[in-house]
Amino acid sequence: MKIKNTTTHYGLLSIGVHWLTVIFIAILFPSGLIMVDLDYYDSGYQTYPHIHKSLGVLLFSLTIGRMLWLLLLSKPPEPLPQSPLLHLLAKSVHALLYLCLLLIPVSGYLISTADGRSIDVFNWFSLPALFTPFKNQADIAGNIHATAAWGLMTLIALHVVGTLKHHFINKDNILKRMFGL
Repeated sequence: MKIKNTTTHYGLLSIGVHWLTVIFIAILFPSGLIMVDLDYYDSGYQTYPHIHKSLGVLLFSLTIGRMLWLLLLSKPPEPLPQSPLLHLLAKSVHALLYLCLLLIPVSGYLISTADGRSIDVFNWFSLPALFTPFKNQADIAGNIHATAAWGLMTLIALHVVGTLKHHFINKDNILKRMFGL
């Protein structure tokens, strides 16, 4: 398997980044749900936020890299023509997935830095609190963060349903391409 995409298959890098994104989201979403219910005396009070923020920063970086990768390289052609409505739905879901993958970490950054503290990323480096753009930053960004996270889960469900439709009903190779087959 090649690292770069070809005219028929996704490359190893695209596939790896896709599944690494899935793993990050599979950790970030439940950890976020757990985190909001922790109080000071819970054993995970320090650990969950540290891991959540660190993975969020890494996922944001991965998403930016992925978007640049997709802009610079070719990708396999889309499947056989489908109805204009389904085509629009698929394009919209993909665009909104990327929007959420950008909006969630940015709003998370605004939540975490609202009090002026930096974000420590796995003790590797710190992201400084650069600015406080608006009053009630943590609350407003928190609402955006939660809404976008639940929106992301809905979009992922639509993405999976679309993929399964392609595999079992259309019988095309969309699912196989993302597994490198």
